[in-house]
Amino acid sequence: MNSVTRRQLLVGAAGLGAAVGVSACGSTTGGRPIPPPVDPTLAEMHRDAPSFIVILSDDHRADHLGLTGVAPGLQTPNLDRMAAQGVRFTDATVTTALCSPSRASFITGEYARRHGVINNLSAWDPANVTFFEQLAAAGYRCGYIGKWHMPGALPDLRGVDTFITFTIDEGQGVYTDCPLVINGVDVERPGTYVSTDLTDLALDWLAAGDPAQPTCLFLAHKAVHHPFSPPGDLEGVYADEPLMDMPDEAFTYQPLLERNVWEGTAGQLSTVYQRYCETLLGLDREIGRILDYVEASPRADDTVVIYTSDNGYSWGEQTLTGKRWAYDVSADVPLIVRWPDGITERGAERGAPVLNIDLAPTLLDLAGLDVPANIQGTSWAPLLRADDPTWRPEVYYEYFADYPYQVPPHQAVRTPEWVYIEYERGLPPELYSRADDPDQRRNRYGESSTEQIVSELSAALAQLRVAAS
Repeated sequence: MNSVTRRQLLVGAAGLGAAVGVSACGSTTGGRPIPPPVDPTLAEMHRDAPSFIVILSDDHRADHLGLTGVAPGLQTPNLDRMAAQGVRFTDATVTTALCSPSRASFITGEYARRHGVINNLSAWDPANVTFFEQLAAAGYRCGYIGKWHMPGALPDLRGVDTFITFTIDEGQGVYTDCPLVINGVDVERPGTYVSTDLTDLALDWLAAGDPAQPTCLFLAHKAVHHPFSPPGDLEGVYADEPLMDMPDEAFTYQPLLERNVWEGTAGQLSTVYQRYCETLLGLDREIGRILDYVEASPRADDTVVIYTSDNGYSWGEQTLTGKRWAYDVSADVPLIVRWPDGITERGAERGAPVLNIDLAPTLLDLAGLDVPANIQGTSWAPLLRADDPTWRPEVYYEYFADYPYQVPPHQAVRTPEWVYIEYERGLPPELYSRADDPDQRRNRYGESSTEQIVSELSAALAQLRVAAS
């Protein structure tokens, strides 16, 4: 670990500033942890509750795992290993396919229109309640390490004893030498690669805890967000590997189209995509380090490790490069759960539709705690035991204007049979059959045979907008 030792990490902001010397740039605004009062009775009741490690990546589309074979040369050995040891959800979706809203939804359990972070420009409301607060009150040791990327002043985060993040590049962070805010203090990180640095800090935080105390670590990576930059030893490893075949509608300089150029993927499509896959390989290596630590720890069997992403990513589909749209490639994310004590069917897949807003109630449910009424998601804990495709009859998706991106605000409803999208301006509605057109190429809106379906889905969408508020 560079510049900050484990002891320095744990002494808090005041001690850290003196300990790191020239590595510290001075105090920043916010970014301090606020451990809440612990209820001794609750803490004793939940002393044997499982621990949690949530690993959240950025822009990792759901099908880009070695085990799917979608990109034959792509290797994700540690995510594949995690799936073989646990359960993989094959229909996991975010409610808004965009960094800031999705991240806020993960930790609050609420839709964007409820928690208020509707795009990458709208500020986080410090009054928002996260699952950390309830877990910490019940005796959990909680930490947040990694990308925060929600607009507004960096908040002091209630419910955690450690808050490590970055504010550089408007909260996006950078892949090399990324300065961090560690418990409210700006710290330079020369000579580091951000995925490795965050993992180092996460492992030190885990090792510093009492093994008898349940913990919840939220490890939020920058990878695999643009500008895709793998660690040096992995640059070019996929130059001659067969990766995913680009869609028929894709073309070499598609990233330069007006609606794509703001995504930061300028260049030849195949070259940028190769770097994306190499960056993902680097991230997978760091996930392996976390898994190795868990498997060697005293709580190896009762630690729930969850891997997911804040949104997916399109690589040429609909001539798009990026996210934001309600199409499956943008909205679907990987979701893999490893928990030896709670999963008996190792390597299972679950087709039930789950959402990012389901993470908060799931953690509280697994911890044996009540789920607050403000949470709009539903615990998917029962799905670890058995699949239930009817568990959620429909999925609601929403996207708000996010300047300067050329994506109109829209909402969508997805059922087992259909995806229906309504735009607030600029584009007519879209309707796709999930069975006959899984890649969403043929818009069936306007066909006489789908008029009744459109009417029903439009009415359902109107109700979902109200329910999400």
